[in-house]
Amino acid sequence: MRHRAILRGADVVAGMLERIGVDRIFSVSGNHVMPVYDALIDTRIELVHARHEAACVHMADAYARTTGQVGIALVTGGPGHTNAIAALYTALASEAPMILLSGHASLAEIGRGAFQELRQADMARPVTKTAWTLESARSAGHALARAAHIARSGRPGPVHVSLPIDVLEEEVDSSADLWPEAAAWLSTPIPLASSAADRILMHLHAADRPLLLGGPTLCGFAGRARMSELEQAIGAPVFGMESPRGINDPGLGSFAELLAQADLVVLIGKALDFTLRFGEPPFVSKDCSFVVVDPDPGQIALVREHKGDRLLFAALADPFSAIQSMIDRTDEPPERATEWLENARRASAFRPAEWKNVSSQATRPAGHIHPLELCAVLQSFFDQHPEGTLVCDGGEIGQWPQSMVRANRRLINGVAGEIGPSLPYALAVKCARPEHPVIAVMGDGTFGFHMAELDTAVRHRLPVVVIVGNDARWSAEYRIQLRDYGAERAKYCDLLPSRYDKVAEALGGHGEFVTSVNELAPALERAVASNKPACINVMIESVAAPTVKRPEKQS
Repeated sequence: MRHRAILRGADVVAGMLERIGVDRIFSVSGNHVMPVYDALIDTRIELVHARHEAACVHMADAYARTTGQVGIALVTGGPGHTNAIAALYTALASEAPMILLSGHASLAEIGRGAFQELRQADMARPVTKTAWTLESARSAGHALARAAHIARSGRPGPVHVSLPIDVLEEEVDSSADLWPEAAAWLSTPIPLASSAADRILMHLHAADRPLLLGGPTLCGFAGRARMSELEQAIGAPVFGMESPRGINDPGLGSFAELLAQADLVVLIGKALDFTLRFGEPPFVSKDCSFVVVDPDPGQIALVREHKGDRLLFAALADPFSAIQSMIDRTDEPPERATEWLENARRASAFRPAEWKNVSSQATRPAGHIHPLELCAVLQSFFDQHPEGTLVCDGGEIGQWPQSMVRANRRLINGVAGEIGPSLPYALAVKCARPEHPVIAVMGDGTFGFHMAELDTAVRHRLPVVVIVGNDARWSAEYRIQLRDYGAERAKYCDLLPSRYDKVAEALGGHGEFVTSVNELAPALERAVASNKPACINVMIESVAAPTVKRPEKQS
């Protein structure tokens, strides 16, 4: 940041973001934030200008989860803010440490019908950890440091700060007291005490069939590595859960069957919510006990309220610190744990046998491929590119690669279950890891939400590959209609078999149209080799999302 004797509030905002370590901001411009745009010119921060405010939030969300930095979305006030806050729900559920900065009407005009005047912080508060409006240029640096601290600490999540334009334009003398110390914006670890780790390990050793479950914070690349280390150390199965399908997430195999057998469930930053069917029978045994390790006392209180004396122990700690403490306090795992752990690994790996024989099925309409055939090509690609990232969402098509494709790095739409964020996610991941491929798989309904972000990808030279599974319908909702109301009442969910590949070409990217599985791998190779943002429009057989069920045991 260039040194000046007099600074605007916008200069303090930009300078503080640079001090925090922000290297990218995802933004859509507007009247109320133009002073910040001007101030950013004097920093090293890159601004990625998107086409919709919700996309900015999704990008900041994905960037935070990919890099571990605080993600920043910057939008204008009024409708810019309202467009953005809808996406905060997904960031909150995914536990993404990010900040939404929104322009705001002048404080001097509040209550007089100011341009785009809204109670913005009040609107954002239900979908953030906290939200407030900046009150002065002199407090701007400290306010942003506090926002970063809150976003990172405890259970990570989004924070909102509204930036009134008169505060951004306010001038203040440059002085040391504008800038807080580094500790003000760093996270505060919540370590698990050694005595608490010993208590948890005692309960694990006493159980015959324990399960440890991690929440969204542990479902990134680093978190999954730590969960794997914990599993090795204690000899008990550890699962990460981040899908809205919960216990029926096909990526977890026959996890639901395993959960029903558990006699102890240890929740590590994992809410006892709908994804676990609230821990109620028959999904969880009525005799199953619980241990909770969580940075949020409210989550502990909920389990205590609903499980009573079945809650054996609870401790306040953040997930990463808790895992490290448990590993440090572990001796040899009990020998009896081996069989249960192997059962859990087989359950996780289980996939129905008929999925392997899809290519022999003769029911497929001409010019369409089955999602499993798409998955086989994707698996081959990620086997060759182990540093690549798989991004998925979509009501039905996105579930197939989540279940069948083993990628070392992946990002999905998370517990909130929103469809639409995967293209913005992909762009943010490419910003974070430009040297590695990013493949985003989504449905044709999903693609429509943020299709224009292909333009963002072209302008910012972000060569992601988007694979659109095109079955010309809102497939998830169509399946609900079939199931609940019958085929004769399955109406209103049709789409056109549109040439989405042509959209990419028209915007300056690369397009491929695929109607045969034999065309798919070469199309993917050409898309990656083009070094342009690419859309591979794949005509797929319209099938339901995968459901994993073991064959019933013979008596």
